[in-house]
Amino acid sequence: MAYVVPTRRGEFEIRESRSTPKGPRNRTLANFKELTDEVIAKAGEKAAKPLDPEGLRDAARRSGATVAPRPIDRAARELIAELAKGRRLDPSLRHLAADLLGRENGTGGRKPVTDAERSAAEWMASTLRERGTALVDLLLLGDALPHGHRVGKPLEFPRLDSTAASDGED
Repeated sequence: MAYVVPTRRGEFEIRESRSTPKGPRNRTLANFKELTDEVIAKAGEKAAKPLDPEGLRDAARRSGATVAPRPIDRAARELIAELAKGRRLDPSLRHLAADLLGRENGTGGRKPVTDAERSAAEWMASTLRERGTALVDLLLLGDALPHGHRVGKPLEFPRLDSTAASDGED
């Protein structure tokens, strides 16, 4: 069972309690000043049993620790704040968000989002580094495709003969 305790240095620890032949023992899974998803993941890697992230957040709040909002909640807050200021979403983004939120709540009624729109959704918030890495991977894939024994030879394209079409022959 995992729990959160304050330390003397003003930080907090996620600890795990386990039974041993010599009695109960505790071990520290992670130290933190603010509980984030990364801290929970780090603790989860060391834990003997799966951790309950929401239970850890509740335990951290009870012990007086600062709990970072989940990234999705932070993004939702930022979106709501922008909408409240009168700013409007691009129509394609609004359509995609409404579809995803409607599916989550079991309601819909709108025309379904296309596969292309869903695929683009994953890249909308990606960093330039992530996009660059994906491009390099794609170029490496292109280099790995069969090349018809042209190694070391320049690419040759079929000759375009403009006179062949004017002969009237098909």
